[in-house]
Amino acid sequence: MRLIQNMTTIAEYPASEYSAPNRAIKIAVIGGSGVGKTALVVRFLTKRFIGDYERNAGNLYSREVQVDGEQVTIQVQDTPGAEMTDNGISLPDHVTCSIQWADAVVLVYSVTDRSSFDLIDQLHQLVVRSSGASMPPVILLANKADLLHLRRVDSQQGPILAGNLGCSFYEVSASEDYNQVHGAFHRLCCQLAKQPPPASSSPPTSASGVTEKRRSLLIPRPKSPNMQDLKRRFKQALSAKVRTVTSV
Repeated sequence: MRLIQNMTTIAEYPASEYSAPNRAIKIAVIGGSGVGKTALVVRFLTKRFIGDYERNAGNLYSREVQVDGEQVTIQVQDTPGAEMTDNGISLPDHVTCSIQWADAVVLVYSVTDRSSFDLIDQLHQLVVRSSGASMPPVILLANKADLLHLRRVDSQQGPILAGNLGCSFYEVSASEDYNQVHGAFHRLCCQLAKQPPPASSSPPTSASGVTEKRRSLLIPRPKSPNMQDLKRRFKQALSAKVRTVTSV
């Protein structure tokens, strides 16, 4: 069964086995641990929110969609969380490969985690160093905006930082508002679709040397990695909410 998503001007359609390959829009999502990167990706591509995920292993998610009338393949590379150590920022080598592979980068922090905000400047520097002469478009997402009682990053600090970095800023809630998440990714996809297709680049390679392209071919499209598990967790979350309402 194929999922059909109506995303305003971004809409998903089943791909024909005999159609010419679509243009690929490649996006890497980068940020600290626990900021909600996977939740944002899944929310954008499926409209669903699942609050409980296994540790991020760096999955590649893919959907056949239309962006402003052009059929394209959106590939979103989720990445393991960055952490700050005494020796600086700690990231798997795979993250640098993902930046070099991507047409655009989404930097994510949580408004409930000050340290994730403090990582953004160094992550942006990593994007600059890894991109060479061709700097990709970058947007800054502040996630978990609904958790007002846990906020540790002032709402004005995100726009100021984005202005200093020269990128667009969006404060969103993956759990509460699909339209916010969709709007941020939608504008980025439209921006990329208007640009000339980039020269072909090698897909990111994992530590084991297996390319993401080869790994993604092992997964039936257009389903994302672990989609069945995501559906199961989504049903469990709904059941839990029903039980909570009933007990009240």
